[in-house]
Amino acid sequence: MGGLSAIQVEGLSFEYDGHRVLQGLVLDLPQECFTVLLGRNGSGKSTLLKILAGQLDYRQGSVAILGQELRALPLHQRARLVGYLPQHHRPVFPFSVLDVVLTGRASHVRLLPSRADEGKAVRALERVGILHLQHRPFTELSGGEQQLVRIARLLAQESQLLLLDEPASHLDFVNQARLLALVRELVAEGLSALAVLHDPNNAFLYGDHFVLLQDGHIAPLEPGQQPWDQEVMEQLYATPVQTLPFAGRALVVPQLHVPIHRAPPDLRP
Repeated sequence: MGGLSAIQVEGLSFEYDGHRVLQGLVLDLPQECFTVLLGRNGSGKSTLLKILAGQLDYRQGSVAILGQELRALPLHQRARLVGYLPQHHRPVFPFSVLDVVLTGRASHVRLLPSRADEGKAVRALERVGILHLQHRPFTELSGGEQQLVRIARLLAQESQLLLLDEPASHLDFVNQARLLALVRELVAEGLSALAVLHDPNNAFLYGDHFVLLQDGHIAPLEPGQQPWDQEVMEQLYATPVQTLPFAGRALVVPQLHVPIHRAPPDLRP
């Protein structure tokens, strides 16, 4: 692991129309780690990712990506450092899947994509497991398939830091596992990743490092506490939970009212 941090944030605050969303954040995230942002809806997770991706300007604080001040980075250089997967995307034009993935090469292309660029786009599709979709119109794909194409586009960009806002959204159970395992593989190969995940179980199964965001502040851990401890999860999500030890960490189950499960009726004639 190199000496530089993947992300350094000092005193970052942000507000929308006078409403303070982030307040005095201080972060120092290590390189070559899969860091996960956890917190309730409205806690500021997506806002923080947008700021780190350069999508939102900030007035208070400083942000450095791999040792470089974010504001000082030209757009093409920022794209080579940071790959950003937003939470929402509305496709308009029926470009082919391959063409959509090729747009991830924009920061590397001067005029037109080369055969080498096309090769990298194809390899990105192969790695995500959707090469068979390369000639399909993007607008005709299911939401889950479109999400996988967007992931392939991000891989084709070849950035050093991946910012992923709910990357597992729209994906079924198996593809969620494949995607998060792929992020782990990329981190093992030297990339750094920061993801917003709504499911703490996915976070604790695949993540290395965890940031707990609560009402625009970083929720600190007491000495000896772990992010998956019951009291930590109950405070973060403001609901009673049960934690079940698993693989040296824990699975988290909300203790909400659950109806009694009965065996299905025997419908055999």
